[in-house]
This record gives sequence, C-alpha cells and structure tokens, in this order.
Amino acid sequence: MSINFKDYVASVPDFPEVGVTFRDISPLMSDGEAYAAATDEIVAYAKDRGVEMIVGPEARGFIVGCPVAYKLGVGFAPARKKGKLPRPTVSASYGLEYGQSTLYMHKDAVKPGQRVLVTDDLLATGGTIAATIKMVEELGGIVVGTAS
Repeated sequence: MSINFKDYVASVPDFPEVGVTFRDISPLMSDGEAYAAATDEIVAYAKDRGVEMIVGPEARGFIVGCPVAYKLGVGFAPARKKGKLPRPTVSASYGLEYGQSTLYMHKDAVKPGQRVLVTDDLLATGGTIAATIKMVEELGGIVVGTAS
C-alpha cells in the first residue's frame, strides 16, 4: 500500500504571520505507519547516494534527520540558531518567507570528503537548505542530496 504523504501535512494559513502558509508535519509524525514510511523512503534515497552523515537545520530538520541517521547507522550534525552551540562554529545567513536568520554548525561537524544528506521538514523559499549546504561545503563535505 502506498501512502500519500500530502494527506498527513496540515496547511495553516497566516502563520507565523499574515500571508505565510505554514506546513505542519505533526499529523505525519503522530501516525506511526506514515512516519515510518516517510523515514524509510528517505533512508532508501540516502543509501542510493552513499550517505555518511546527516545534517539537519533546527528544529524540524532534526525530526526528519535523526531517525534517518539512526536507521543508516551514521552520524547526525545539527545546524542551530545563534548561541546554541558551545564550540567554534561556521555560519551562514539566509532569507525566510518572513525575515532573515542565521544558522551555525560546529567546525568539526562534517569531515572533508564526507558524503552528506541535508534534511528538513519541507522546502519553502530554499534559504534554510541553501545555508546548510553552504556550511557543509565550507567544512569540506560533499552534499549528495537533500530530503524534505
């Protein structure tokens, strides 16, 4: 049986501000079968690309990336907001649908030449994924795919 993942994403108009439609994956995560199936699809995609590390931006990238990393038996590196990481970092700024933000990663989060999959909950403007890719590449990682 095939699962239509769009059936498990709620659209919330005018959140967090007027004119923005928020895509909420909470219904997907609350359904064990759908969440497992979505995770399994990303795992298969990652295996095909020889992924060695998962990187996910705060905070919903963690929700997608951590179970994938676990199933693959690879590490997970978070891309966090300012002030959340205690050791030396790299950073990248990006635009949101409703403003500007910056993400940070530890300088040793990704090894040079490591094959990386960047995960997030969805692709809106693409700024979060682009910033994360920029940092991975700055650290010498090779982004072999994205999953959202």
